[in-house]
Amino acid sequence: MTTPAYEVSAIKYAERDGRRPEHFVGGDPHDVPMPMDYFIWLIRNEEQLIVVDTGFDAAMAKKRGRRLLRAPRDGLGALGVRGEEVRNVIITHLHNDHVGTFFDFPNAVFHLQDREMAYVTGRHMRHELLRRPYQVDHVAGMVRMVFEGRIVFHDGDEEIAPGVSVHHIGGHTAGLQSVRVLTRRGWVVLASDASHYYEHMERGSCFPTTFHLGEVLEGYEKLRRLADSMNHIVPGHDPLVLERYPAAAAELEGVAVRLDANPRQLASSITESPTD
Repeated sequence: MTTPAYEVSAIKYAERDGRRPEHFVGGDPHDVPMPMDYFIWLIRNEEQLIVVDTGFDAAMAKKRGRRLLRAPRDGLGALGVRGEEVRNVIITHLHNDHVGTFFDFPNAVFHLQDREMAYVTGRHMRHELLRRPYQVDHVAGMVRMVFEGRIVFHDGDEEIAPGVSVHHIGGHTAGLQSVRVLTRRGWVVLASDASHYYEHMERGSCFPTTFHLGEVLEGYEKLRRLADSMNHIVPGHDPLVLERYPAAAAELEGVAVRLDANPRQLASSITESPTD
């Protein structure tokens, strides 16, 4: 039986300002703007409809100083998808910007790594530095989902549907997972926060919000093994994603792009180090 190829879209729902030194462990000599985009992802074909992550809502955007451009459910709506019809949601990790509108998917089960749930309900959340990106209401909501039978737990690398699998990476959080999808151009990997920007995996650097630096660096190698090439790996927060891939429709320019299409540009995103 031939595994069907999937259409994969990245949907931008929010953004924030930032500067380069904020985005690299050890800082960066280029003190210039480096904004951050926030995405959810849609995977579908004739047989499957899968959402990856659920973003945050207006209240969380206000609390954390983000610019909410559209509710994640409205971004999906622009692609013809209603939250009520989604039966499978993959949560890459439980940070506030990846799980914050889980309630908009009332008929879905949520796919989560065992290690992520253990992490967010265990001893490490005593430390403000590690718990800061989480929202206790989101974590409590996921615990309730466990008691409702709506969490599908995964231990490492497992298939969700033919041609769609989750892969434990860790690093950024203890239970971070990335998603591998078979598309018309081959195996695409939605890295999520295994690599916030292209530059992190390209030069082997790390984003400061990190549980285990060694797992981040090892994770880059795993992403490369899973994808057909570096150009098949999609980072979690890089504005370049919208520049490199074609819009999902003419009216969605700057909103949603097709990741199953070949990228527009393949040049490295690395900023050259200053010369003496």
